[in-house]
Amino acid sequence: MSRVGKNPVALPQGVSIDLAGGLATVKGKLGTLKLPISSHVEVKVEGDKVWVKPITETKQARMSWGATRANLKNMVEGVSKGFTKNLEINGTGYRAAVQGKNLQLNLGYSHDVSYPIPEGITVKCEKPTSISITGFDKQKVGQVASEIREYRKPEPYKGKGIKYSDETILRKEGKKK
Repeated sequence: MSRVGKNPVALPQGVSIDLAGGLATVKGKLGTLKLPISSHVEVKVEGDKVWVKPITETKQARMSWGATRANLKNMVEGVSKGFTKNLEINGTGYRAAVQGKNLQLNLGYSHDVSYPIPEGITVKCEKPTSISITGFDKQKVGQVASEIREYRKPEPYKGKGIKYSDETILRKEGKKK
């Protein structure tokens, strides 16, 4: 039994959901998101709540039940509030700046890394060592943050590199004489 799937998804003011043709379309003040609905679950809108129920008691139906409910909740939260991921850059001379539609990263390589910012994502650099990624699609925000972090992952000895702001780096002790 899914514990996540039992709970309804509350629709806040200004968010509407349309269920047609096996596709859920969520519209809000920040944008529109679409989700294909699995044939193993049934989605119903009652008032300002969205209920997800499995059609059968198969393993696939139980898996789709909780996943569909969680995806719908993330979509509703995204179009109403949005999502933000914060990255921190540690290292001497490491810095970031937004130039037009690109994020310029100076990470100690012989060249600057230029990352093109995708549509629907906003990137800000208040300080040269902090990056804020904002958008209404949770998957896309996380993917962009992960791709930026991949350019220079934090290393365990000095902690140099790009890390999430809430991430802790397990530090290792260096060589001893």
